Amino acid sequence: MSPQAYCRQVTARAGSSFTLSFRLLTPARRQAMEALYAFCREVDDIADDIADPNLARVKLAWWREEIHKLYASLELQGSQALTQHPISLALRTPIEVYKLPLADFEAVMDGVEMDLPHTAFTNIDELNLYCDRVAGAVGRLSARIFGPCSDQTLTYAGQLGLAFQYTNILRDVGEDARRERVYLPDEMLEAQGLTRHSILHLEDSPALRRALSDLHQLAEKAYDQALAALPPRERGAQRAGLVMAAIYRDLLRSIASLDYDVLNQRVRLGPLRKLWIAVSAAVGRMPY
Repeated sequence: MSPQAYCRQVTARAGSSFTLSFRLLTPARRQAMEALYAFCREVDDIADDIADPNLARVKLAWWREEIHKLYASLELQGSQALTQHPISLALRTPIEVYKLPLADFEAVMDGVEMDLPHTAFTNIDELNLYCDRVAGAVGRLSARIFGPCSDQTLTYAGQLGLAFQYTNILRDVGEDARRERVYLPDEMLEAQGLTRHSILHLEDSPALRRALSDLHQLAEKAYDQALAALPPRERGAQRAGLVMAAIYRDLLRSIASLDYDVLNQRVRLGPLRKLWIAVSAAVGRMPY
């Protein structure tokens, strides 16, 4: 199996809403996104699937070394790849062609390390740093793959990543609590008279739903700011990201429509709804 086929298999198996938008890309850009997605899936699973934090850190350190080897081999023109994993082999061409910066790959891994083990965020700035690492950096890498982009578009992509991660946090409150993780910062909980312990014990309450509503409002603001930052001339190139935005924002509003009932269920959009949103957004027939 080729490295590209391996990444395509990882992407297909994940069944993420994001991958629906990859169909809008040229074959080369789609392969690049599949390689990036497979990398993100691989390192994210370190935090989710390895119970021993020390073992998880060893595996994450291996990936850091692997990515550094990849960049080192690219700096030595004509050298053979120093890397071993099919994902890093598949990333070689995208990094070279789309000028993907090492700093954003480092940021993704730094974000994963913040979950080894996860410690509470005291304020929104700490949450935003985490979100920028695990999602904003991915947004910036994706924007470079989608097409030529300006500094404004990189700002849009980072802000959109923030909005996506807020949405993920809302969707996964109960699932994360079962993993002994709470991503809402202490100051947001305390404003409603809550503590992390109430979430860890899956205690539903009007106060919790108000706190989740506060995060929802931050997410809506992040979507608005992201879309306002994207220059009109670059909307065509960034169409795949805009489709992702439409799907994820609909998910956000679906969570709100259920009054933030997320402790004991994971809100999902059905495949037909996601397809309808994707097609409508792609042809410009619905707002993002």
